[in-house]
Amino acid sequence: MSMTITSLREALQSLPESASEPVINDLFASHLLRALGFQSEEIHPEYNTGDGAVDKAARKTIGDDVFLHTKSNPYLLLELKGRDINLSEDAAQYQKTVHQLKRYLLAPNCKTVQWGIITNSCHIQLFRKHGKVIHPATKCISMDADNIDSVIAAIRQKIENPSKALTIAVYNNKGGVGKTTTTVNLTAILTFLGKKVLAIDFDPNQQDLTSSLGLPLSKGSVFEALTERNVELQGTLHPYKFPLKKPSGELRFDVIPADQKLTDLPEHTLLSHLQTNSLYRKLEILRQEYDYILIDAPPNWRVFSQLAVYAADVVLIPTKHNNLFSLENAAMAIKKFIPEVQSKKADGSPIPLPIFFNGEKMTPPQLAVAQQEITNILKTAKKEGFNLLPYFYPKYTNAKKDLHIHEVPSYANIANSAFSRIPAVYRDRSAHEYYKDLAQEYFLQ
Repeated sequence: MSMTITSLREALQSLPESASEPVINDLFASHLLRALGFQSEEIHPEYNTGDGAVDKAARKTIGDDVFLHTKSNPYLLLELKGRDINLSEDAAQYQKTVHQLKRYLLAPNCKTVQWGIITNSCHIQLFRKHGKVIHPATKCISMDADNIDSVIAAIRQKIENPSKALTIAVYNNKGGVGKTTTTVNLTAILTFLGKKVLAIDFDPNQQDLTSSLGLPLSKGSVFEALTERNVELQGTLHPYKFPLKKPSGELRFDVIPADQKLTDLPEHTLLSHLQTNSLYRKLEILRQEYDYILIDAPPNWRVFSQLAVYAADVVLIPTKHNNLFSLENAAMAIKKFIPEVQSKKADGSPIPLPIFFNGEKMTPPQLAVAQQEITNILKTAKKEGFNLLPYFYPKYTNAKKDLHIHEVPSYANIANSAFSRIPAVYRDRSAHEYYKDLAQEYFLQ
């Protein structure tokens, strides 16, 4: 039967109403991957990820390296389901399937994979993997004979032109939780670890990131780049250089400083000039230049925070164990603010990363108080229909009751480094180790 089918649309139409997974595998999967640009020798069925077998893995041939034969360096994973599995986004089976795909994407044999797809032939969703981070690259899309060609063409466009950078908004609606410290030191440690990084000070009222690095404020050039069609953000970049003792030179990352003009203009004027997607659009070229783009967002839910979160793939949320409001505000961002942005954006991003405790020494009794508070937050959220457990206790499973929250302890050396205009991770060994742990816990595979 499949011999006579020549197009993906025909393959979809040939499927019985209640097609099982093996039928979808036989009649549909190879046509889908061909429409995504892969030839038969570039597709490996039942690929061993090192943590279970995914239905299909694919990678373009490179010289003599034919993926079907060498099985090395997969690029895309495809997890298939039968039509009896409901893959609409609010279904429990959808969550289970996404979890399964994420497990495969993070498996030992899949370090090179950049994309994952789930489909049951009625729905399809593309996920992007960057290091350890997996986030949606499309929403979960309903497919039928009328739209399948355009849906798959759009997915192919994405997988053939991946952006290099992961864009991270560092945000909590509560102030004083160390967002700037986190942004500066994470930027600095990722640079130390060999990544090309851009930091953006998008809190023009505080300007802390800019002043902590001893950089001059922008005098309207960021505003101009965000509002003028033919002006790009590249012209606003300032390098931050840290000389090394070794003859190998210096560590260097780029910064977009805070813009004084964004502070001086009243909010109604800003709103008339800036759209929610202004920063997102203007970062398009820079996303091909850097491995990471970090945005320091203000502690409120107004214009700059909304632009920063919209521009991001993921949101990193610092909290403090002894600051109840920082925990409540993290929950508010995850339940309300981030979903607001996801609904406006075509690709279902950004997603919140799990919270971490930032910068206070913590005794066991203090931790117990924080955990009780989090229990209350989780219970309240559950009544409202939100499962916040993965964002507060990401390692908690039925098999493992793990209440661990990642922690960056803080000593005076981290705070004091702001006065020296040098990131703490470049001055202090313990700060260096803390932020290296943070980078490895959240971002680096």
